[in-house]
Amino acid sequence: MGRGRIGVRDWAIAAGVAAILLVTGLTGQRSATNLDLLGYALLTVGGLSLAARRRAPVPVLAATGLCAVGHQAAGVDVPAVAYLFAVYAAVRAGHRTVTVAASVIMLAALPLAAMAAGLHDTSEAFAQARSVLELAWLIAAGAAGEALRQAERRADEAERTREETARRRADEERLHIARELHDSLTHQISVIKVQAEVAVHLAHRRGDPVPEALLVIREAGREASRELRATLEALRDDGKAPPHGLDHVPELVQRARTTGLDATLTIEGQRPDVPAAVDRTVYRIVQESLTNIARHAAAETASVRIDYRPDTLAIQIDDDGKATPGTALVPGVGLLGMRERVTALGGHLRAEPRSEGGFTVQAELPVDRMS
Repeated sequence: MGRGRIGVRDWAIAAGVAAILLVTGLTGQRSATNLDLLGYALLTVGGLSLAARRRAPVPVLAATGLCAVGHQAAGVDVPAVAYLFAVYAAVRAGHRTVTVAASVIMLAALPLAAMAAGLHDTSEAFAQARSVLELAWLIAAGAAGEALRQAERRADEAERTREETARRRADEERLHIARELHDSLTHQISVIKVQAEVAVHLAHRRGDPVPEALLVIREAGREASRELRATLEALRDDGKAPPHGLDHVPELVQRARTTGLDATLTIEGQRPDVPAAVDRTVYRIVQESLTNIARHAAAETASVRIDYRPDTLAIQIDDDGKATPGTALVPGVGLLGMRERVTALGGHLRAEPRSEGGFTVQAELPVDRMS
């Protein structure tokens, strides 16, 4: 049951109840003494207090009960309708014991207040019938509140069950993917890394120069092994993102330099609190772009630029490779993966040949609405 701010609907219901009670009281009275005016005021206050019935059900229960006893004692004989609304709201909020205790007190206090005001000087049978009717209305109001409370609780439990089932299935799927990755890739990457390490070691042992390509293969094998291990840990650890992000971009640029590429990194603006998904995506964009440059571009230079703007993080990676404006672009898996990541975060990506030659990858990721 919502317990936020008092809304227009709450005030409308409270004002409607207050108006009905006031009209009922006025049409049933033939005089307007000072005591009657006090009773009308209590009718109005009791009705209007219902506006806070969802936010503070127990105080409203007490307020409507006191107002009901008060206007009876003042001689305004109007049923305690506002109190019935308060009973419904209190039971719906789960305050059953307090509501029962307050209702017992009300059932005892209302006849006493009415007799004190001289309202019940009729037959005893009428007074007993009235008491039975009041008890029936109280039970009905409490039963309605309890029925709705139980329905809401069952709905909440069903929602929790659905969420738990979905979470369990996601966990099972992550573990399945982790097992598949481990079985299919770990061994192959380990073989590549070990063979490269052995080749470098043998070259050093014989005193031969180590080919630059072999060093790159060794480093790539190490990095692939680290990436795969981090990914497996993430899949097995409730989907937490691997640790690579913006802080590791300089390492990517430095690693690109070891391949002979003149790579530079420029950072503009003051870094804000970046969501983890954006942090990870920036790293992947730079990583994939530099990998593509090393493999396909035949470039001599590459520049990575990260621009922190008020609500956007912009990334641009340029190279001076062989791509020209007329070059047909066939998107590979890496580029498609970058586009999917960026689109999923509400950003956009542009990857195309530059007019002056080479290739550019530009991405803008929103950071304000995701934080």
